[in-house]
Amino acid sequence: MTTPQAAPHLTGEMFLGSRRVRGEAGSVRAVDPRTGEEVGPEYGFGTAVEVDVAASLAARAHAVYRATGPEERAAFLERIADEITALGDTLVAQVLLETGLPEPRVRGEIGRTTGQLRLFASVVRDGTFHGARIEPALPDRTPLPRPDLRQRQVPLGPVAVFGASNFPLAFSVAGGDTASALAAGCPVVVKAHEAHPGTSELVGGAVAAAVAASGLPEGVFSMVYGEGPVVGTALAEHPAIRAVGFTGSRRAGTALMAAAAARPVPIPVYAEMSSTNPVFLLPGALAADAAGLAQGFVASLTTGAGQLCTSPGLVFGVAGPELDAFVDAVAQALAASPAQTMLTPGIHASYETGLDRLSSADDVQVVARGAEPAADGAAATAGSAAVFATAARTLADRPALGEENFGASSLVVTVDDAADLAGVAADLEGQLTATVHAVASDHAAAATLLPVLEDKVGRILFNGWPTGVDVGRAMVHGGPFPATSDGRSTSVGTLAIERFLRPVAYQDVPAALLPPAVADGNPLGIWRQVDGELVRG
Repeated sequence: MTTPQAAPHLTGEMFLGSRRVRGEAGSVRAVDPRTGEEVGPEYGFGTAVEVDVAASLAARAHAVYRATGPEERAAFLERIADEITALGDTLVAQVLLETGLPEPRVRGEIGRTTGQLRLFASVVRDGTFHGARIEPALPDRTPLPRPDLRQRQVPLGPVAVFGASNFPLAFSVAGGDTASALAAGCPVVVKAHEAHPGTSELVGGAVAAAVAASGLPEGVFSMVYGEGPVVGTALAEHPAIRAVGFTGSRRAGTALMAAAAARPVPIPVYAEMSSTNPVFLLPGALAADAAGLAQGFVASLTTGAGQLCTSPGLVFGVAGPELDAFVDAVAQALAASPAQTMLTPGIHASYETGLDRLSSADDVQVVARGAEPAADGAAATAGSAAVFATAARTLADRPALGEENFGASSLVVTVDDAADLAGVAADLEGQLTATVHAVASDHAAAATLLPVLEDKVGRILFNGWPTGVDVGRAMVHGGPFPATSDGRSTSVGTLAIERFLRPVAYQDVPAALLPPAVADGNPLGIWRQVDGELVRG
């Protein structure tokens, strides 16, 4: 196992294009959540001044970067992946030090981060993201001739990306938002998360090195540190920024949405914010294996101390002996679940406040708590899992009981009949996921439930658990508000690139001036829709 020690060459500086700059508007040190001790070095906060430098550099770089060819851009993304991989155990140790995450999770997240960079490189080479459509001129068409019309997607411009607390790599400096924006042809300005500044500096250095080695303009990538209300707002309001990618709390996400909407020229904010990921246990599935479902549920709930945006925070089932057996098995499994170090003292405090709220609520019962934290230095940030229970009518009267409590906390909700499940699903807020456990005898009830869930979530799972998001071409990691700010989008998978593109049509443009994606002869060799037919050639 890797022994965590701070990387010796960390500087505490931000990246403004090719320059490293120390902020002077306050500072922060990382905190080792296992001990509560501060970890050096000290990172200086920037202000709107540094944001202006970074955003202005990005604006100047945009014209050059958007014009890069598919091989040049794809090779750049792969170079970032190579630079991150080359950090090796230095990066692993820094993440361990700043997050307290288990080493296998850290190594897996490094692989996911580099893997999605390579995946987007393949997307760039494939070229279908251009969305090329061609309708050749029909001068003899009656009653009116048709002009030559061609359409493609073009990059929006510089994108502001906010690093997430719970994924220091895969949703951070070089995570999915950055990878998809760079793949689209958009320069990126990252606001590093203050919970893992050293990790961010290491990865930021890897991206900056790839920019330089690829011969790209320095403004293709910058990274700033700073307080959210200052630097975050300045990024969302800067006229050079054309879109925002964010993963975090509903409060911070809606503040960014408001700032972006209030600009003289509003911009889109793609914010992933809040989800309780309801699970529906249909009667046949419960009767078939209540104990097995309980084991799977507790394993999913406690993964990563519940600090995953897809953690199952609500469970619905029909009142009766089968659900009682499930609850009893959950209590038994949870009692053996050890307390786990949470990512930051702030997250831990908020989690404990949420547990207190549920524990003291009328008509809510405590099903079980996990093991208490050990009496050592880690106890201050270690969270015990907890499961509560209530009736559907109580949740209907007090919907706040069903709000996300970020951590390993879940609420089991009983309904009187399987026919009631579609009704309770219709009353839910937008979610990232919904899970249905069903056997063949449940399919009629499931068929009624599915259309309701389609209106509420971005991903529907059957007979599985929502934690774990495969990064691929068919994944959707999004959902209606407040799961995200725009339920038409995803932050995971190749479709994520479309957030940072917009369509442009070209009418009767001379052949010599047409961009390659829609030019005669298909110089990029990509799939294109020509007169409604998908062709490549």
